[in-house]
Amino acid sequence: MGKFGKKNKVSENIPTSALPDIIFMLLFFFMVTTVLRDQEILVEQKIPQATQLQKLQKKTLISYIFIGKPKNTALYGTEPRVQANDALLNTPDIVQWVNQERDLLPESDRGLITISMKADRDVKMGPISDVQTELREADARRILYASTGKVKND
Repeated sequence: MGKFGKKNKVSENIPTSALPDIIFMLLFFFMVTTVLRDQEILVEQKIPQATQLQKLQKKTLISYIFIGKPKNTALYGTEPRVQANDALLNTPDIVQWVNQERDLLPESDRGLITISMKADRDVKMGPISDVQTELREADARRILYASTGKVKND
């Protein structure tokens, strides 16, 4: 009765040899599928449609300004506000913001700074005109007006 007898001891080991592979696959999956946002939009954005569009060549020279009604109306009210980066600005602060953005660019490109204005289609022209005036004061004369639509390739 030697070799063919019944085993009394049950193995309780959990195989962990594939565990590092599974962890790295999960890590890689989340690294690939995660989307990182540059900034959190604090104002409502319904961009108007355009009839003629041009595609941008050098996107590193662009800084973004958002104009719209605040999403958190209890905290910020219902009047249209200006957002630059992750903060709401008052109109007089735009010149200082443009200068800060210009300082982030290489010295050779500072004169080429472009401001992309994304205004909600329900915003009246008054706040947009105020922002344009401040941009003129800051000598930021290249302004893009963001819109939705297809870019026509020539």
